[in-house]
Amino acid sequence: MIRDLSLSLRALLDDPALGTGFPELASAQIAFDRPSEQFSPSQTTVDLFLYDVRENVELRSSEPLIEKQNGQATIHRPPLRVACTYLVTAWPVGGTDLPLQEHRLLSQTLQVLARHPTIPAAFLQGSLVGQQPPLPMITAQADGLKDPADFWTAIGNRLRPSIQVIATLAMERLPAISAPLVITEQVVLGERTGAEEEAIDPATRLSLLRFGGTVTDAGSQPVANARVTLVESGREAVTDAAGRYTLAVPQAGSFALRVQAGPSSKTVTITVPVTAGNHYDVQM
Repeated sequence: MIRDLSLSLRALLDDPALGTGFPELASAQIAFDRPSEQFSPSQTTVDLFLYDVRENVELRSSEPLIEKQNGQATIHRPPLRVACTYLVTAWPVGGTDLPLQEHRLLSQTLQVLARHPTIPAAFLQGSLVGQQPPLPMITAQADGLKDPADFWTAIGNRLRPSIQVIATLAMERLPAISAPLVITEQVVLGERTGAEEEAIDPATRLSLLRFGGTVTDAGSQPVANARVTLVESGREAVTDAAGRYTLAVPQAGSFALRVQAGPSSKTVTITVPVTAGNHYDVQM
């Protein structure tokens, strides 16, 4: 994933649309080498040296992401949010006033990177395509390197102007878990037998079986605003935009379920709770 992040940054800085406003950057190559004293590119280069990888604790989350589709729930564990820090330097080749060329190239790189608070989806590569949430990117933040001179000494070169860019990606730590959706649940209401007890007074006990399903048309597309009625009790529900509905019955048994969707109507028999392999879905 880190390789894909580097390739995404290269795609952003290699965008052909930059040729008009940022000609020097558009003609420069993008590299990811360590800018040591031996680093001597043969053509004008913008170098993004990845020197730090760590968890972004500010974006740490404990909330899983749940996707529901085709009667299955897929649970994605919270990903590890990894902050990757790049040192961006400019290396002009040829011409006169190389320091001024360096400043101009570095300035153009800063302008391009700073305009994006997240890496645009059009430039994402490999495993990062479609990643949610979008990859945040911080360019030239105030604190930067604490001791630039010591840093450059450590990598074996002399101090030179640079920009720090931090991009954060989401890395899956555990595989997703898939399980059937819960379509029947029992709800028990009543007064406690005591202030510190969890038992329910039998005289006040009320038990409901709540169930839910989906209404679809002949093409298996969800039907919104369909009226779903339990014939025996007259209880009704209206389907949402995804065609889902929820109803409740006081005890287990078989019931007639009538669905009205515009001029179309259909009545089916359901058993609550369902047996394995069955459901409460209705196709018109």
